[in-house]
Amino acid sequence: MNAPVNVNQLLADVDHRHLDALEEEAIFILREVAASFERPGLLFSSGKDSCVVLHLAEKAFKMKNPETGKLEGKLPFPLLHVDTGHNFPEVIEFREQRVAEIGERLIVAHMEDSIKRGTVRLAHPLESRNGHQTVTLLEAIEDNRFDCLIGGARRDEEKARAKERIFSHRDSFGQWQPKEQRPELWNLFNTRIKPGEHFRAFPISNWTELDVWLYIARENIPLPGIYFKHPRQVMRRKGLLVPLTDVTPALEGETIETVDVRFRTVGDMTCTCPVESDAASPEDIVAETLHVTVSERGATRMDDRTSEASMERRKKEGYF
Repeated sequence: MNAPVNVNQLLADVDHRHLDALEEEAIFILREVAASFERPGLLFSSGKDSCVVLHLAEKAFKMKNPETGKLEGKLPFPLLHVDTGHNFPEVIEFREQRVAEIGERLIVAHMEDSIKRGTVRLAHPLESRNGHQTVTLLEAIEDNRFDCLIGGARRDEEKARAKERIFSHRDSFGQWQPKEQRPELWNLFNTRIKPGEHFRAFPISNWTELDVWLYIARENIPLPGIYFKHPRQVMRRKGLLVPLTDVTPALEGETIETVDVRFRTVGDMTCTCPVESDAASPEDIVAETLHVTVSERGATRMDDRTSEASMERRKKEGYF
């Protein structure tokens, strides 16, 4: 005769120990960057992934004050943001507030400067600037002589990013060649570069969107308010909710409606769309994320719907 078994004993032991492992790996990668390169920088767009990477960097290089519990000290690299001029105002406001709180140096590369120099030419004023930011990024790398840029890209976001190494080599033109990426075995990284070349480093490559939100909830990481439920005027277009802004006006025949939404990712206003949601906290978003079947880029980015290879093409041109 079989002894009675409590059903709860058959359920998996759910805990957050995997977050500790992911955090440890990310901190190791950040310290490898600081040890291997002379002039690294951390890309900070105020998006959720870059906020997580910034928090990890503070844990990696700052000391916690035992009395206040706050992290104190300076990062061994500056922050860099490529400002297209079409960012959501709430995101720019958050960026300024967050940088002021932590007291770090922020370098802002403005696409408006690239337009004035003539290195970026727009077909019309309302054209999406997302693809053009590659030029401004490469100019910022050259101006500041960065030899490595740290970013928050993850492999689960998109097919092209799934091919990415943790230390992604870029040639002297800033381009990414998938077939020339270096093997990464046993956490050994080949960081040698020739003059003019650089690396992009991705400490949270192995994280998922769910991991990011679990970590945000656990660490209480501040984010722009547009990541959570808020009312916004939108138009329904090609299966997406397009926000009503100065650069994304309603088209003829479209109906403007106010919907409770949140953003799963943050980018240029011309290509980033929200999703309908009642999630008002990181814990709510964790519960919501458990049921999604499409990545945040696939669900909300118009620029990634142009073709299956749109992201890979932009990456080969120097996009982050």
